Amino acid sequence: MSNPNALVQKLWNYCNILRDDGLSYGDYVEQLTFLLFLKMADEQSRPPFNKPSAVPKLFGWPSLLARDGDELETHYRHVLESLGKQKGMLGVIFRKAQNKIQDPAKLRRLIVDLIDKEQWSSLSADVKGDAYEGLLQKNAEDVKGGAGQYFTPRPLIAAMVDAVSPQPGQTMCDPAGGTGGFVLATHDYIAGHYALDRAQKKLLKSGTFFIVELVDGVARLCCMNLLLHGIGGNGTGEVPVTVRDALAGKHGEYDLVLTNPPFGKKSSVTIVNEAGEQEKESLVINRDDFWASTSNKQLNFLQHAFTILKQHGRAAIVVPDNVLFEGGAGEAVRRQLLKQADVHTLLRLPTGIFYAQGVKANVLFFERRPASEIPWTQKLWIYDLRTNQHFTLKENPLRRADLDDFVACYNPTNRHERKERERFKGFAYDDLLKRDKVNLDIFWLKDESLEESANLPAPHVIAEEITDDLETALEQFATIAEDTMK
Repeated sequence: MSNPNALVQKLWNYCNILRDDGLSYGDYVEQLTFLLFLKMADEQSRPPFNKPSAVPKLFGWPSLLARDGDELETHYRHVLESLGKQKGMLGVIFRKAQNKIQDPAKLRRLIVDLIDKEQWSSLSADVKGDAYEGLLQKNAEDVKGGAGQYFTPRPLIAAMVDAVSPQPGQTMCDPAGGTGGFVLATHDYIAGHYALDRAQKKLLKSGTFFIVELVDGVARLCCMNLLLHGIGGNGTGEVPVTVRDALAGKHGEYDLVLTNPPFGKKSSVTIVNEAGEQEKESLVINRDDFWASTSNKQLNFLQHAFTILKQHGRAAIVVPDNVLFEGGAGEAVRRQLLKQADVHTLLRLPTGIFYAQGVKANVLFFERRPASEIPWTQKLWIYDLRTNQHFTLKENPLRRADLDDFVACYNPTNRHERKERERFKGFAYDDLLKRDKVNLDIFWLKDESLEESANLPAPHVIAEEITDDLETALEQFATIAEDTMK
């Protein structure tokens, strides 16, 4: 099957059968991940590949095909448990794995009729990878599952990578890896823009990309996504994904950092109080290499991104609006970032492009520089893709072409030669410092919907934007209430 869409449809149709048993989309994609990995490991061990399998024979694909009924269900559970204790990519993909398919007949059908019928290794990386990405996107669309927070719109990722224009030999890290979108786009950019020699191709598959992800389930999806796209080992090689809290400390230095940190405003830890009740306590991150101590997760990720950049390393990071205007720690971080890095570009993103609701976000592009008395930022260029722009996830989704003008204005070949346009303006460092709390939430275009009622967007768009604003406000009220009750 050479069509990724047909493959996605085939895999997805079976999900509807399992939904009747209470399986969520996320559970289904996870079970597919386990079974796909085992089937591909088996294929790779046979001709013409003849590679040693990372999966012990006792737990290999033939061991599942040979069983049925309760025996299959028991054995499958044992396979997941045992492989989760292995090292390398096996351990990451199967860590804390559980069988969520309670009906052995449906499990057997999934193994025999769906996974075993296809020769996955003979499919191109594009077909396999695109099919899996299609599943991840469908999973992200399931609002109730909350998986959307791990899925950044692919057109936005593509534009960010085009602007940063990675080069062969540069290392790249995403400290909030999600399902691996930034790594895949960076990989495709380098593979598509340069004629790579054999050594460079090998380095691109192993040794270029580094991902940190906190959540086990997301890390396994990420690992599988990379594997299906031909990045990382076949289960025996180096694992590009580390499961840990990226904010706990520095984990290396890289040429490029591209990331979209999780949307939650605050870091917190659940504790049991004296009355035996569970409550959340704000977790202030204290690190010697940070400019400010705060429980604001995005401010911490912004500081973290700076610390893991090499000198002259470049970053593109998605940040919510509050990072641009918040006082206290926010102001301290902005002052230091403008001074110690060349913060040269800010892209104001439109609403309605993320699966997580109520998000008003931006992309901040900066370059780390050596210590200096003179501030490195001379001019911050802002591109406004928000004012008078209306996107929705289904009727009018963001496309890569919608970001063409931004990438042209960014001018990746020589960003020192930029010209002002209607949506693109430069602001000098001294003028930024004069703004209250060094507020970088700057806009200059007239909002047409405020000018005359004839220009108002469609009612459902207005309703969506009001809902987004209310959800954001409620989240902020809940945070304030939590803090004041302590």
